[in-house]
Amino acid sequence: MINQHLQAKIGELQEFIDCRPDAREVRKALAVKLVYQGYKYEEIQTILDVSVGSITSWKQAYTEYGISGLRLSYKGRKSNLSAEQREEVLSWLQTKAYWELGELEYKLAFEYDVTYESKRSYYDLFDAAGISWKKTTKLNPKADEDAVAVKKNRLRHCWQAAEKK
Repeated sequence: MINQHLQAKIGELQEFIDCRPDAREVRKALAVKLVYQGYKYEEIQTILDVSVGSITSWKQAYTEYGISGLRLSYKGRKSNLSAEQREEVLSWLQTKAYWELGELEYKLAFEYDVTYESKRSYYDLFDAAGISWKKTTKLNPKADEDAVAVKKNRLRHCWQAAEKK
């Protein structure tokens, strides 16, 4: 009986995880699911990089309110990075030459519990780190190498003609 009840809770949590787009809600549900699967709080803390206190409060919220206890209770303003966190993120951004927006969104959601409503906030972080949107790909995927070579030759001819004058 207890095993079936436990399996039902784990199944309910997995369904919630599968259908939620918000990473913060997913992390809460995953933490509670791992508790029910027998993981120690310290193991969950290491796996999900969350505090034991958060795990405890999320499990308590689920026990008291069910799945609705894991949902975000507000839909308005999202949290922002502290000055220290912002510096950490900017340093991290500068470790690679090429980035995708999704990488930054994922990092902020899972490590700092920050989700911005506007993409502009993410672009501002790229800008502050000195990363241009032009650095997202090594080469223009639509570039025609033959057309580029022809244009270079034509321009070279023009430059040479201008130098002779």
